[in-house]
Amino acid sequence: MTNSSSSFSELQLRKPREEDGKAIWQLVKDTGVLDLNSPYSYLILCKYFKDTCVVVEEKNENKKIVGFISAFCPPTERSTVFVWQVAVHEAHRGKGLGMAMLKDLLGRKACEGVRFLEITVTPSNLPATNLYRKLAENLGTACEESTCFPAELFPGTGHEAEWMFRIGPFS
Repeated sequence: MTNSSSSFSELQLRKPREEDGKAIWQLVKDTGVLDLNSPYSYLILCKYFKDTCVVVEEKNENKKIVGFISAFCPPTERSTVFVWQVAVHEAHRGKGLGMAMLKDLLGRKACEGVRFLEITVTPSNLPATNLYRKLAENLGTACEESTCFPAELFPGTGHEAEWMFRIGPFS
């Protein structure tokens, strides 16, 4: 899949491959704001959830991964796609790449019956909250916000609550 937008002509949006796992782990680590999961979890996402995950790769000889979305359709909520993480390399932030990845995901065959997108975000992550509100606006649909995981559910101290954004319904 290639994004048709001229601003992304040097980038390719595609499904992840197992060999992308290491670079995805590094990208998430480098964001400095996302919870870093085990390298194994990124390999699992690339192998078993590739139809609902998005990789953005530079088209040059380096083929560096500069964007990633991990997502899945919960088994009990087939009309919903849950987006776990949206990672964008620092050099590509603020250019609409997160939006392009989300729209690419929603346009996939794996999301044909999906009417809602859910995602959690910490209250301090303003770029993310703005992105999800803008996605709802672009899709002409609602964006409901509620507490998903209160801070006290996380081990230790210092993890903020996770808000749930439920965007939809859309066709």
